[in-house]
Amino acid sequence: MGKIVGIDLGTTNSVVAVMEGGKPVVIANAEGSRTTPSVVGFGKEGERLVGQLARRQAVLNPQNTFYAVKRFIGRTYAELSQASKRVAYTIRRDEDDNIKIKCPRLEKDFAPEEISAMVLRKLADEASRYLGQPVTGAVITVPAYFNDSQRQATRDAGRIAGLEVKRILNEPTAAALAYGLDHKNDQTVLVFDLGGGTFDVSILEVGDGVFEVRSTSGDSQLGGNDFDKLIVDWLAEQFLEAEGVDLRRDRQSLQRLTEAAEKAKIELSGLVSTSISLPFITATAEGPKHLEVELSRNEFESLCGDLVQRLRYPVEQSLKDAGLKPEQIDEVVLVGGSTRIPLVQQLVRDLLRQDPNQNVNPDEVVAVGAAIQASILAGEMKDILLLDVTPLSLGLETIGGVMKKLIPRNTTIPVRRSDIFSTAENNQSQVEIHVLQGEREMAEHNKSLGRFKLTGIPPQPRGEPKIQVSFDIDANGILQVTALDTYTGREQSITIQGASTLSETEVERMLKEAEDSVETDRLRRSRIEKRNRTRDLIDRAERQLREASQEFGFQFASNLRRQIEALMRELRDSVEREDDRAIDLKYAALQEALYELGREINQAIKEIEEEEEIFKMPDMSNLSKSFSKGIDAVRERFSGDGDDFRDFDREEGNDWDWNQRRSDREQRNPAQRRRPSREQPAWEDWDDDEW
Repeated sequence: MGKIVGIDLGTTNSVVAVMEGGKPVVIANAEGSRTTPSVVGFGKEGERLVGQLARRQAVLNPQNTFYAVKRFIGRTYAELSQASKRVAYTIRRDEDDNIKIKCPRLEKDFAPEEISAMVLRKLADEASRYLGQPVTGAVITVPAYFNDSQRQATRDAGRIAGLEVKRILNEPTAAALAYGLDHKNDQTVLVFDLGGGTFDVSILEVGDGVFEVRSTSGDSQLGGNDFDKLIVDWLAEQFLEAEGVDLRRDRQSLQRLTEAAEKAKIELSGLVSTSISLPFITATAEGPKHLEVELSRNEFESLCGDLVQRLRYPVEQSLKDAGLKPEQIDEVVLVGGSTRIPLVQQLVRDLLRQDPNQNVNPDEVVAVGAAIQASILAGEMKDILLLDVTPLSLGLETIGGVMKKLIPRNTTIPVRRSDIFSTAENNQSQVEIHVLQGEREMAEHNKSLGRFKLTGIPPQPRGEPKIQVSFDIDANGILQVTALDTYTGREQSITIQGASTLSETEVERMLKEAEDSVETDRLRRSRIEKRNRTRDLIDRAERQLREASQEFGFQFASNLRRQIEALMRELRDSVEREDDRAIDLKYAALQEALYELGREINQAIKEIEEEEEIFKMPDMSNLSKSFSKGIDAVRERFSGDGDDFRDFDREEGNDWDWNQRRSDREQRNPAQRRRPSREQPAWEDWDDDEW
């Protein structure tokens, strides 16, 4: 049986953790980082890149690099705001109003679930590498304010990634689980979770291994990315005013602005001002244009004042739903990288009248909580009881378009609730059950989760048939609705799948495509990495030959040099022909030749140093002739003749200026000022006047 891990699938970054020896461990990725960017890209040859590798090439490849996909998962195109559509890649709607992400490089469209599945697969593979065993299951976290469609879509992403999703866990609940693991006393904890794309607030009672959620609130379309976009707009407006060019209209420029904005936001959490420099950001008829501005923390805070105020309502609502006052909160736990913004922390202090707890890592605490829940489900931890709640009310549409709530928000889950309904017209043979989620009184203002019909109702006057409608919410927060005609016993049920959620057939197809592509992707990536290593080796060989010529003259190791140049040509040809076997052979031969060149250089340096020692002897009276001969010998050794001015880039008739030689070297590499490069002796030390 494979291992179960905890995964925080974030908008900006994702984290994977596991329990080992009763302790949670956050697993570092292959690049050595404990957080992995939630970014997927497709390179020049169609190879899949995930995480930091994808992020590095985003500026040069914006249309094939996909980020912040969590904001699209489980949603329809009609639900998107204009701001959320403003990304450097292309999104479109299909015939069912589902969101599709266009990938020009592969000439295909992806569902958001597929992109998220690639991130999940990357995290699972990193965990498998660390654990030395396959990872087959996962607890995946979602924002507490995710609706049923978004939870279903996240579960589908896990399935496409080849994972058995053991539990969909609310992010604030996971954070409280991680915080409360080592706290035995009863406490009321408020979790303030401001991630890259979502915002949640949850209040929990924690103590003696019991974690009970009292209330939850939030905004699934508010996060750190919105702060970034404010800076992007500010930068773009500054440039538009100065140069008359709107950088937001160019994909590459927009991507550069986005990365610079995120960097500035992070820096302003610790600095009072930061410089933003984007050379060659665009070009006009007048030539290339550069963006150079200063952004102060005060200016940034004035930009994001409205966003910070949007954080206020969910906190107040959560306190109201829990029936608590700010002074009744024992601890405030901050989650998400955006909680490092000083203005956000000040808002928390103002609202809750206390300093937030700074002892948890806001980037990792959610994944740690997910790992704890995974351990509980695996039977490894037995003394913890987690009681979560549904974040939004659930009900159905009744006569007049009014929503009838069956399960109010903040009801502890799992839960089952039923109610009796009837027909609206005489002799009505069927009824349509329209399932809704939300807090508004009118059905049209709430989220439609799905519709189904109960047929075969015997003809009766209106109001006579008794139809029992039951809502079941499981521990994942996923809803099943059943309608029963109590007279005939006829029953109809549905597991809610929102309009933007994938069908079972689509999930199976995507899962098969993902499985089939694993080996293909691995081989393609291996070939690309081999070519990149080969190009790096050729560049290194060119550099070493150039430096050897500059230091020792063109006649130095001439035979070996010709051999290296021939191998470089052959390697380039092998790369062009994509001949993997020839690449392997020539690569090894070039490595050996470069090693031999290094030995020759070291031997030459050793001989120079031995000659240098001669002139350090105490008896200077007999060294006048030796000095002249030494100079001539060294010049002849490294230039190939007595005094060929061409070997040293001199003009004919002008003697060599060793002081200038040393000055040039020091400018190239200040670290070598005490001794010229390659350990060559400083010739001005041999000046006759100093003797």
